[in-house]
Amino acid sequence: MPDATPDLAALEVMAAQLEASGRYRLLRRFEGCTLHAGADPATLKRGVFLDTETTGTDTRRDEIIELAMIPFDYDPEGRLCAVHAPFVALNQPSKPIPAEVTQITGITDAMVEGQVLDPEAVDAFIASAVIVIAHNAAFDRPFAERLTDAFKLKGWACSMSQVDWKGQGAEGTKLSVLAHWRGFFFDGHRAENDCLAGLEVLARPLQDGRTALAHLLDAARAPTWRIVADRSPFEQKDKLKARGYRWNGDDVAGPKAWFTDVPDRDLEAELTFLTQEIYGYDPGLTPRRITTFERFSERG
Repeated sequence: MPDATPDLAALEVMAAQLEASGRYRLLRRFEGCTLHAGADPATLKRGVFLDTETTGTDTRRDEIIELAMIPFDYDPEGRLCAVHAPFVALNQPSKPIPAEVTQITGITDAMVEGQVLDPEAVDAFIASAVIVIAHNAAFDRPFAERLTDAFKLKGWACSMSQVDWKGQGAEGTKLSVLAHWRGFFFDGHRAENDCLAGLEVLARPLQDGRTALAHLLDAARAPTWRIVADRSPFEQKDKLKARGYRWNGDDVAGPKAWFTDVPDRDLEAELTFLTQEIYGYDPGLTPRRITTFERFSERG
């Protein structure tokens, strides 16, 4: 019988010919992260890429059913230099997994039966990390902090919101969309696969030649300012919402009010906007400085 093993070299030649024609764009299956070689080990820092699968989207009531964390090393230029063995664990929630969650993730009640996440094991695993990255950290961080306080002591970054993907030419910020934009596909909706794909997206260079990870780290390090438009006129809510303000509503900490986060360069302009366009007078608001240690946490 003829050998059924594909000739990968021949396939790559065919793929290159198709792409060179300008009539085709090809997606390659993800097989491993793109690593930068030759970095000085003494300069490397440790990060963790994290993803959770949960019973729903309510960060206060829903529960983790799968947690994956991928440790990685990066150099001062924000290049991915090493990817290490993952932490992957299932967790049995207090209630049955909703059918729609099983349909998306493939995780069933039978798979998680008797499985328990060990906070002490998680603490030990992230001890050496200087930053935790998630693709939608505003979702993952509250779940992680409910699991263990160790996550409250780490800096966090969001690979979805803290890179200017649209400005770089991407058509969206979903991880699968970004992967396709970078020319690969992966088996999504399981936590470990999502982590590895997220790292590969960050490892690729952007228009200026620097990696997306480098851009992300710059954004994570820069402080922002939380402005709470406390007691703003009700009739101005649509104007606030259109400007990107979010509502801090029922069952959450802090005042029930519209709020936004702005960088240093936009702080004075935003306060002027509120004074002139929303209140009609100086409301005496006191912005609060937000760093990577508070950002995306419900404590913020």
